Amino acid sequence: MIRETAWRIFAGELNSSQLEMKGEEEKSPSYLITPLGAKVNRVLLAGVLMEKENIGSEEEPMWKARVQDPTGSFFINAGRYQPEASAALAQMEAPRFVAVVGKTKTFSPDDGRVFVSVRPERIVTVDEDARDRWVLEACQSTWVRMKALRSALAMDTPDENELVKKGMNPVLANGILEAIGYYGVSESSRYLRMLQDGLRMILPDQHIDLGLPGDDADLPDEIDIDPEKAGSDLDQEDLILSFLEILDTDGKGAPFADLQKEAEKEGIGAAQLEEVTNSLMDKGLVYEPVLGRLKKI
Repeated sequence: MIRETAWRIFAGELNSSQLEMKGEEEKSPSYLITPLGAKVNRVLLAGVLMEKENIGSEEEPMWKARVQDPTGSFFINAGRYQPEASAALAQMEAPRFVAVVGKTKTFSPDDGRVFVSVRPERIVTVDEDARDRWVLEACQSTWVRMKALRSALAMDTPDENELVKKGMNPVLANGILEAIGYYGVSESSRYLRMLQDGLRMILPDQHIDLGLPGDDADLPDEIDIDPEKAGSDLDQEDLILSFLEILDTDGKGAPFADLQKEAEKEGIGAAQLEEVTNSLMDKGLVYEPVLGRLKKI
């Protein structure tokens, strides 16, 4: 059997997926179709391991974990049938940068909602550079699917063979047609925001502004990055990160009261400080080790 491709895909897109294609034959793979047409069986993801919990027993552990990327959280489950990943999780302490290869699983309660998780084949500790390379790959992968989806929607009657003739990967062409049939037209602005958040995180000294056009706007062929400008929100995040390093004198995190005093000196009020710190936590750059303290990862 051919090993399935491990998609580089953001949590924001994966968790929005609801369409599952079950294999018709015994041991044939099942696929989760994302709104942008990724036909996912396996994923390669990277981010910050924010928390883990053994919901099983000491004799038969079942690890539940959350890994954060710039767009949201991946939810990981590893037990007796994932012995290597389960053993690795048992030895890991949060927070830390990790990379995970695994298969997607879905759960649907009676109310019809779909919850997506990942059963890891392997989970390893990585450094920040490796996480950033994954973010760039996920941005590139998302961009390709957005352009391919727009190309299919421009056709009077989207046809898989015609998409392949235009140079599209057959798997992606099939996934895009399934996505159009189930989800309809996806919101371009939502996925452009994911790209923007990812690029801003790995290129903190550049002003990344993709314009966030509506669904009737043309997508540019390339992402325009203007290195001469700096976004005000990004400047504030950098400033707060620097304060966290200075105020963390005992290695237990910066007291939030002290951080608020320093922020006020720079004209950052309480409401804006909360917005900035929430953004940093969403991106997996800081966490709250104990109540009332923030620590840079």
